[in-house]
Amino acid sequence: MNLHTPYPYWLLKNGFLFEYPALRHPLKVDFIVMGGGITGALSAWYLAQAGVSVAVVDRRHIGMGSTCASTALLQYEIDVPMYQLAKYVGEKNAARSYHLCIEAIDKLEQICEKLDLPTGFERKPSIYCASRKADLEELDLEFAIRQKHDIRVERWDKADVARAFPHFQSAGALYSPHDGAQVDAYSLTHALLQDAMKHGAQVFDKTEIVDIQHEKEQVVLHTNHGHSIRAKQLVIASGYESQAYLEQKVTRLHSTYALVSEPFDGEIWYRDALIWETARPYLYLRTTSDRRVLIGGRDEPFYSPGRRDKLLNQKTRLLAQDFDKKFPTLAPLLVDFNWAGTFAETADGLPFIGTIKERPRTIFALGFGGNGIVFSQIAGEIIRDSALGKKNPDAHIFSFERMVD
Repeated sequence: MNLHTPYPYWLLKNGFLFEYPALRHPLKVDFIVMGGGITGALSAWYLAQAGVSVAVVDRRHIGMGSTCASTALLQYEIDVPMYQLAKYVGEKNAARSYHLCIEAIDKLEQICEKLDLPTGFERKPSIYCASRKADLEELDLEFAIRQKHDIRVERWDKADVARAFPHFQSAGALYSPHDGAQVDAYSLTHALLQDAMKHGAQVFDKTEIVDIQHEKEQVVLHTNHGHSIRAKQLVIASGYESQAYLEQKVTRLHSTYALVSEPFDGEIWYRDALIWETARPYLYLRTTSDRRVLIGGRDEPFYSPGRRDKLLNQKTRLLAQDFDKKFPTLAPLLVDFNWAGTFAETADGLPFIGTIKERPRTIFALGFGGNGIVFSQIAGEIIRDSALGKKNPDAHIFSFERMVD
């Protein structure tokens, strides 16, 4: 599956950080993780930390799927606002989902502090802006339910936005001063796997799984090199390609676009906050550690690498124009890098983490949507608890049994 154009920013910035071998021999482990992106890395890291025998395989180089094309905003806010999510999964589960995302960002910070390698983790505030005056009612509903469930958020009016963001036009916003962050997902993936290997994990890339057999006591995987992997449990963390292992369609694929500017001098905007908006599809912005602006959005509701890539230059111009309109005093924005990618969303904005009866001894870790990294952190803990025979009290929120239309 073609997941992005050839030159995403994080790959160009970091290059090939580490080399991992292809699997050239039979392998037997307790857990095999299929997918070497950020989701698989977090799953393997948690399992290795718990003393579980685990290996990771990926058909690409590690981190070279959607991970290296991620814009890597870490938000507790889910693509579906809490007041709307409550209609799908109930208010209690909706609120718990948001709080789990807040906790996940805290835990990612703690993990990054322990890792020996740089991950680009930085705490940031976030601002959720009304794209139109008509969206203020939605903003008020969202503010009320977040306050009700003890989430730290401020309701800004037009004047508040203008004071913090001179010449930035928005009729109102929700400002979260404490609970956002950003990261380099590609570097974090390698840092996690390097640490997991110190705790006994094995990592293989350039190894494609061509067949999976679900037996009573084990799962047997066969590779493109003619070797077998025998494991007590399989974790499918193959991102958007995981739909191939599911009979029921659980995602909608879209194409998205991103750019990174040339560096700016000094603070670019207020506290370098994460910025996104109420419009759907939404525009989102963040900064980088070397003072660049990263902009994403202008999504299209299709999966077609050819069509997606042909639109890249046009979408880049439009994203640059979007920035210039929002920040006229900083205009014109000079584009240094651009890329297009594929992403998936679910009907309720939540990930799918759990099992299905059609695939025994298999756990899916599918962190879809704009919160993929945060959801992957949650998945890592659920998978670890499953391996240790411990019941996770929140696993039901993300199970396949909750399926919504």
